[in-house]
Parts: sequence; structure tokens; C-alpha cells
Amino acid sequence: MDFNAFVEGFALVAEPKNMLYCLVGVLIGMVIGVLPGLGPAATIAILLPITYTIDPVAAIIMLAGIYYGAQYGGTITSVLLRLPGEASSVVTVFDGFALAKQGKAGTALGIAAIGSFVGATISIIGLTLLAPVVAGFALSFGPPEYAALAALGVLLVATIGSGNKLKALIAGAVGLLLATVGRDSFTGAERFTFDSLQLADGIDFVVVAMGLFGVGEILYNLEQRHRKATPPTKVGNVWPSRKDLRQSSGAIGRGSLIGFVLGVLPGGGAVLSSIVAYATEKRRAKNPERFGRGAVEGVAAPETANNAAATSSFIPLLTIGLPANASMAMLFGALLIMGVSPGPQLVDERPDVFWGVINSMYLGNLLLLILSIPLVGLFVRILRVRPAILAPITALITILGVYTINNSVFDIYLMVAFGILGYFMKKAGFDPGPMVLAYVLGSIIESSTRRSLLIFGGDPTGFFTRPISGTIFAVFIALLLLPLITTVIRATRRKTADTDEKVGV
Repeated sequence: MDFNAFVEGFALVAEPKNMLYCLVGVLIGMVIGVLPGLGPAATIAILLPITYTIDPVAAIIMLAGIYYGAQYGGTITSVLLRLPGEASSVVTVFDGFALAKQGKAGTALGIAAIGSFVGATISIIGLTLLAPVVAGFALSFGPPEYAALAALGVLLVATIGSGNKLKALIAGAVGLLLATVGRDSFTGAERFTFDSLQLADGIDFVVVAMGLFGVGEILYNLEQRHRKATPPTKVGNVWPSRKDLRQSSGAIGRGSLIGFVLGVLPGGGAVLSSIVAYATEKRRAKNPERFGRGAVEGVAAPETANNAAATSSFIPLLTIGLPANASMAMLFGALLIMGVSPGPQLVDERPDVFWGVINSMYLGNLLLLILSIPLVGLFVRILRVRPAILAPITALITILGVYTINNSVFDIYLMVAFGILGYFMKKAGFDPGPMVLAYVLGSIIESSTRRSLLIFGGDPTGFFTRPISGTIFAVFIALLLLPLITTVIRATRRKTADTDEKVGV
């Protein structure tokens, strides 16, 4: 690492103009994170024409701020309204909304802000020191490795569900089925479209998430009105207590590591990292039944992981010119428009851009922490709004968010249909989270598996001949057999104890 270029990067970020663009970027990111449906990729696309007249360093600092700023913004609606604006915020819904209903919305948002800052900062340090090494490791990932990783994520769906595991698996299976709707990317054949042109391109994630979580929640709450299920009048302290910080410290540390590693991988790194981080904490917990009912670690782990992943996704973009997700693809296009070519030569040819972007993240994440903690008090006031007012506002947000994706009225109808499905799922005790997460992972596992089988000539044993994919599938099989092994061990111990007791008698 060129230490002089690193220091000069900080001097570049300290210029008032660049600091202003960094502030503007994170503020825009927070706002669009709160608005479901818009998303950082769409916002960056909208703002691309503005960057033509801005210095490349300032422009990319602003666009990068929008991306990682949106990760925290999506937390706000997940906690307060049970509306995940981004796929990576779905897991936060489980315990974040449960904490809000207990009057601990401030705690949830405060822990999310602190975890996001710590995770992102650790990831930036890793980005600074290990970018070339980690990028070289990521190059060894091909379709078999992505297929194995996505399969592992689908298996973890049953773990993160807050209800019955069988019901979680059923919901996950439905999510995988929904992921197949649309035109086959390999053959061009239409699947489950019922000759509808609107379904030819598949179903957008936001339509599914807003329907199941947003509309479904509204319908369910309308039915419960006679039980006086109103938001708490006392929100509680907006600053996390020492107990909360101590309880979530391990989750934040593990989430940082998980997010940094998985964020480098193209295709859903932030989503996978949030799932894995949540599942890890639930498996480690002495009382896993707390998760889904307001466990503070259930907010700290996924929020730390997805922010760490958002930062580490810059590694393949800047060092090898490989966008890890849709937002990174928009940043890749923005750099090309500005005459900057991301890749191995970027650090030597344009050190101002390389180190300017990386070092601006230290400032941007500090600004997010400074802005988010004081604004928690403003955000939690939403809970004090009467349900008769809050429900129409929530419905309006979901309708606007879904419509702005494709300017399609059909998407609104589809969202309402998923809302009705979400209502009946909740009545029947099915958690919609596993369905949404399986839907997100479904397209990844299908495309990666089919590409892998083409590489292996149709031989499925090829997955186990590659070291990385073989290791991941070994973990997959171990996790799959773990409940059975645990049951057998417990039965054996119980039988031994009964035998010893009879002998003693």
C-alpha cells in the first residue's frame, strides 16, 4: 500500500467541496432508504446526468454516499412500519418491529446505527489493507461456488423463521417457486406467466416484500382493531443501554466479519450476509426462542453485516472492475462516463479517485452516526400516530414505492394480491420472511446451478470436486444433518439415563 497516496486521499476528502458532496450523498441515501421501492441503484441512475458537470472525485464520493447511506435508511421503515425497503433489510423486520411494539424503537434504531457504523468502519479498514488479497480470492468464485452459497442461504431460511420450522420451509419453497416466474434466461421460454406480458420479466422483489409485509400487516391490524392493539405511548430511551450494548457487542463483531467476507462476492452479498449473521446469532443463543420476539442481537447482527457488505462490495469494483450488485453496476457506469476505468491499474493511474472514495467512507459513516442517533427521536414519533392515520400513510408509501419501479398499475394489483396472501399467512401462523428471502435467493441458485451443470457436462458431482464449492456443500450437509444427529444423541442420552436409573433402583 502506498502510504503517501493514502494520506493524500484524506487531504482530498478534507476539502470543503468534497465534504459537502459526502454529506449530500449520505443524506440522500438515508431518505431514499426510507422510501421503499426507489433504492440506491435507481437514485444513482437518476442523478447520473448531474455528475457530468462535477469533478469525478466529488461525484463518485456523493454516489458512494448514496449507496451506503441507503443501507441505514432502510432500517427505519423496517423497525417502525415493518416495511423493508431493501432486500438486505428483510431480516431486521423480525426483531426490529417486535422491539418497536414493546416501546423500544429507539433502542432498535440506536443499536442499528452503532452496529452499522462499527461494521462499515471495520470493513473500510479491511478495504484499505486487504483489497488486493480479498479481490484475488473472490476471482476464484465461479457459478458452482455461488450455487453452493445460495443453497446454504436457502437452508438458513428455516433457521431465521420466527415460527414453526416446517412452515418456514413451506414458505421458502413457495418463494423459490415464485422466483421461477418470468422468462427463462437460458432458453427464453416463458414460465408461469399465464400469457401475461406484465409477468414476462418476473416479479419485482419490492412488489413481493411490500405486499407480504406492508399490505398484509395493514389488513391484519385492521382485523385486530377491536382488541385495541395501538402503538405504545411511551417510546423509551433512544440511546441503547449498557446492557443492550454488552448484549449486542458479540453480534456486531461477528456481523462485521461475515459482512466483509460475503460482501465481496457478486450477487446478493448484503442479503446473504444479513441472513447468515442473523442465523449465526440465533444458533449461538442460549435462548433462541427470543429471536423474532425482540432480541436486540437480531437487529445488531444483520444491520452490521449488511453495512459491512455494502462497503466491502467496493473491493471488486475498484480493484478488478467487477460490480458486485446493481448499485455497484451503476457506480461502474458512472466511473466510465467520467473517463475513469475501474480495475487493477486504478490505484496507480488515478490514486485520487481510488483513495478519495475509500477515505470518504470514513467521513461518510461518521456523518451517518452523527445524524442518525439524534434523529432517532424524530423517527420514533411515527409510533405515536394513531393507527387510523398511520395505516393509510403506510398504504400510500407502499403504493407509491411499488408504482415508481416500473410505472405499472399491474404491480399495484400484484402487491395487493401478495398482501392478501400475507394476511392469510399470518392468520395461519406462517412467517412471510422466509418466503421473501427464498425468493431473493431463488434466481441466484437457479442460474448458478444451471451454469455449473453446463460447465460439468451435466455431472452434479462436479460441485464436490472444487475446493470452495465442495467445502460449502459440506457445511450445507452438516447443517442439514445436525438436527437429526442432535435428536439421536439426546435420545441415546435419555435411554442411557433411564437405564442407569433402573439399575440404581
